[in-house]
Order: sequence, then C-alpha cells, then structure tokens
Amino acid sequence: MLKVGHEVVRPGKKFGDPDIRIPVPEELETVPGVPINKREVDYYSREQPLETMNITEAAARTWYDSQTTEDMGRHQAAEQRRALIKPLEEAMHQMGDLEPTAESTGEDVAELIKARARELGFADVGITCYDHRYSFQSKKRQVLYPHVVCLVYEENFVATQTIPSVTNLEGRLVTSPTNMQRSLDLSNYIRSLGYHAQIINTDFAVMIPMFVEAGTGQQGACGYLLSPHIGNRCRLQAIVTDANVTYDQPIDYGIHAFCQICQVCVNRCPGRALLRDKIWWRGVEKNKLTFKRCRPVMARYMGCGVCMKVCPVQKYGLKEVMEHYVVTGQVLGKGGHDLEGYTLEHADGSQYYGPGELPKIDAPFFNQMPRGTVQEYAAKMFAFQVEASGGDITEEILAEFRANLGKSPEPDYLPMTSEDEV
Repeated sequence: MLKVGHEVVRPGKKFGDPDIRIPVPEELETVPGVPINKREVDYYSREQPLETMNITEAAARTWYDSQTTEDMGRHQAAEQRRALIKPLEEAMHQMGDLEPTAESTGEDVAELIKARARELGFADVGITCYDHRYSFQSKKRQVLYPHVVCLVYEENFVATQTIPSVTNLEGRLVTSPTNMQRSLDLSNYIRSLGYHAQIINTDFAVMIPMFVEAGTGQQGACGYLLSPHIGNRCRLQAIVTDANVTYDQPIDYGIHAFCQICQVCVNRCPGRALLRDKIWWRGVEKNKLTFKRCRPVMARYMGCGVCMKVCPVQKYGLKEVMEHYVVTGQVLGKGGHDLEGYTLEHADGSQYYGPGELPKIDAPFFNQMPRGTVQEYAAKMFAFQVEASGGDITEEILAEFRANLGKSPEPDYLPMTSEDEV
C-alpha cells in the first residue's frame, strides 16, 4: 500500500452525482497543472508567436483530406458531419457579437455558469483567465472577452473503444453537433445573466494550457488533456465572456508523473510518434508529439486515435486508476488485451495487434506527406513539374498550380490529433 500524498475532490461525472475523491500517491505528486517556466512562455509568445497548424501545415491537411476520399465509409461520415454542423457553426460564429438579454446584477456568477454547464451534460468545467500567450497569431484580435469557461464534453465510450474505425467516426456525427448545441445553450444562458459570450475552439488557440489552469485535468503523454472522469476521450470547447467570475485553480492529479510510469500510449502508437521522455518545449515540460509520424498514420487508419483508446484513464476513470495504483503500485489494465488491443484495417484485410505487437510501417510511407503551407506546397510542386518538363511551363502545369493554390481544407471536420503546437 502506497502512501497517499493528497486527495482531489471533484464533482461527479453527471449533474447531481456525488463528488468523487481521487487519491494521489505521494510518489506521483509534482506540481498543480504542469511544470512551466513563465519567462520562457512569455518569450516565445512574443518572439515566436504560435500559429494554427491549419495554416502552417495546411499542405499536410490537404493531403490528408485527399487520402480520406479513398475510404468511402469515412468520406460519407465526414460529409454527413459537415451537413449537420454547418448551421450550428454559423450560429457559434455570430454569438460573440450578440448583446446580453438581461441586465447583470453584478454578483459573481461563476457557480451559476458551472452548474448550468453540468446540467447541459458537460463532464467537467472550469473558469480561468483567457491567456493570449496561447492564441494563434492570426486570431489574437478575434478573442473579445477576458475570461474563459473551459468545457469538457464526453466522446461516446462504446464507439471510441472500436478505434480506429468507421463506427467511431460515425459516433462523432452525434457528439459534434450535440457539443456545439450545448455550447450555444450555455452561451445564451450567460447572456441571460447580463453578459457577453463568445464561443471559441481549437482554431483560435492551443486550448490545453488554459484547461489545465482551470483545473479540468492535466496533459497526458499522448498530448491530450486527461480529465478525471473520461481521460482523453473528450472534446474541448470554450466560451470567453466578460461575466463577473471567480477563477478556478490548477490541480495536481498525479497525471504528470503517472504517465511517465504508464507509457501505454507511447508503447502502442502505430507510428511511434510519441516520445517516451518529457522535454522542455516553449517553456512547458511535456511529452512531445512527432507530427510527421502521427498524421500519415491517421490518414492510413481512419483517423487512428490509438493513443486515446489505450489510455487507462479514459478506459476506467482516474479515481479507479489511482486507487488501483495506491494498492498495487501497478497501472490498471497495462499489459492486457482489454486495454491495449486494437485492430487496424489494411488493404488486404484487418489485423489485430495485442500487447507488445505493432504494425510494420516502411520508412518511405512517412515521407509521402507534404509539409508547409498550401502556398509552399504549390510552389514546390510547380518547380518540380517545370524541371521535369525541361523548363517548359505548360497550360497543364499552370492549371495544377492554380488548383493546388486553391486547396483549403476545412479543419473543423478533420479528426482530432494531439495539440502539438506548444
């Protein structure tokens, strides 16, 4: 039996459920939130500001989108999702400009907002200051209000346990519009309290640092937020507001140290895209994702997501995982097929990979994905084709160049990947 260093008390998973108590072993205690060097974060945000990968890696995203059309089940799911969320997305974009529908009383409304979020079905919620250091350069002036309500919404459990699969992608057809509609409902509730509300998502900023600061979880080795009830099986949505609120505080859930012991997601990643050891990156200590090894595997295997599926926190919940560790000193489910097994679809069929088994992927596979912006990719292809033609710029080459310049993927519809920009 390990010595418990402290206990974290959080609201139950569903509104009205009793609080849960999460024991954190003394040997897993580190710091609330994540180890951070604020001076380095300040420096990088000022001298090398973040930009969304929808811009910096747009060529890879365009390539990814072209790969998905080869899988008709996946393509049809994406098309259905587009149709479902388009009107909701338009409503979300307009929300920030709408005026409150009542006069504010001036009272602190943080608990009212959090209670309403839980009633609407969000698994966790916290409030903190919106941190512009994590805003993307192209979006810095588009965030209108100073406080951010951090919302964690659950992905369907049954569907996610089939990752990677069309079943999971179809499950997101339900999760995405429901999450968006409930964000709209909460925004309108904040307006009814006498305040403005603007809905933002991962197109605006690297969200995880603010979710960590708001106490909704800690970043795991997989790069995702690990929340206490559902781990990385979650969608992140945020609302910025000018409401009178009290901020929540970051929490040491023990995750930062636990992930270094667990390593299941690192060991089971088909693309070997996760680093085993933490590094300091832009002022934050974290496990760094290797994008060029992650995205091609996502393209081949229906969005992949293996790192999500094999996380014991998403499978069993942090309370159960920590209680098991306190008693046994072992990671719950590690080494077993229930947690670590997954099936990948290949051109010649499907293959199950149990604990310790990984697919063999040739190195050239990872080199086929283009890097850089759409414009950079178009210029490289243009130069290559002109050289191959002996210097002649034909109408066909010009036509393809124009087509490449015009390719602009819709990132909201792409499968999730770990937040790797920070």
